[in-house]
Amino acid sequence: MKKQWQAILLATVLTAMAMGTATAADASKKATASVSASSSASASASSSASASAKTELMDLNSATKKELATLPKIGDVRSDAIIKGRPYKGKDELLSKKILPEDVYNGIKDLVIAKQKTAAKK
Repeated sequence: MKKQWQAILLATVLTAMAMGTATAADASKKATASVSASSSASASASSSASASAKTELMDLNSATKKELATLPKIGDVRSDAIIKGRPYKGKDELLSKKILPEDVYNGIKDLVIAKQKTAAKK
């Protein structure tokens, strides 16, 4: 039963953070007060929070300096270096082009993507 409550609490907090509608503290209070929640609801809430996080990857080829600076361990100097090294065929080019050290890359690799421009149709 305790693990079920922990799962419900975690799913509620993740959902609240993803939606930006409540703070983690408010979400945990609501989860504690909610007695009738089921484990299937927590599983679906957790998967929807995970899915929304995956769809919001930052594109290295189009992100602004300000957007890039919001990534962990990426400030103005590294943002400038990322922009200067564009375009990227893949996010791993941040390592191969020696734009970022490996520890910094490992901290952001799950948050970014390098989208390719498609050729214009004739």
